[in-house]
Amino acid sequence: MYSRELGRSQMELTTIGALALYAFVMSITPGPNNMLLANAGLMFGFRSTIPQIVGIPTGVISQILLVAAGLSSLFAQFPSIQLALKVAGTFYLLWLALKLWKADALAQSPNATPISFSQALLFQFINPKSWLIALTAVSAFLQPEKAVLPQLLITCFAFALIGTPCMAVWSAMGSALRRHLSSPTSLRRANRTLAALTSATCLMFWL
Repeated sequence: MYSRELGRSQMELTTIGALALYAFVMSITPGPNNMLLANAGLMFGFRSTIPQIVGIPTGVISQILLVAAGLSSLFAQFPSIQLALKVAGTFYLLWLALKLWKADALAQSPNATPISFSQALLFQFINPKSWLIALTAVSAFLQPEKAVLPQLLITCFAFALIGTPCMAVWSAMGSALRRHLSSPTSLRRANRTLAALTSATCLMFWL
């Protein structure tokens, strides 16, 4: 009896460890959110991006809850919804990349003001990578034979605890770059590099 309880406990710890690693990898690797954060850090400085940093994992957590509530079955039944999200996300990122490519000064960002908490949250709903994260988190880490609510709380906590610092790293990198760009030429090069990287992340939607 004791060995069976210990085995169940060990499996739960293993699952939590795998979930934490998954949250870290998906949050720290390049993607639409991180490219936008690097740009926001460059244009506005780290402090101004804090609402965006918090809004991104909040949006992902909202998606996890929706998927767990049954939204995944809707995606399975209507694949056209996912296609529409990919198209919308692609056009949005290409529009931002074009604005960034043309920017020659810190004041000429793709947005007149930094992305707000609500904008960052809502962007997740047209970001296919975020939907992939939510779908995988629910299907791979929630065990149906166990109580769902505690598992959901752990999953959401993992993405909040791990995802938020990962977002902050990208904003901090952009902010650090901002301090070293003293000429319009160097700023234009940085803007166009970020624009190219932002455009390249669109490929992730279709692979």
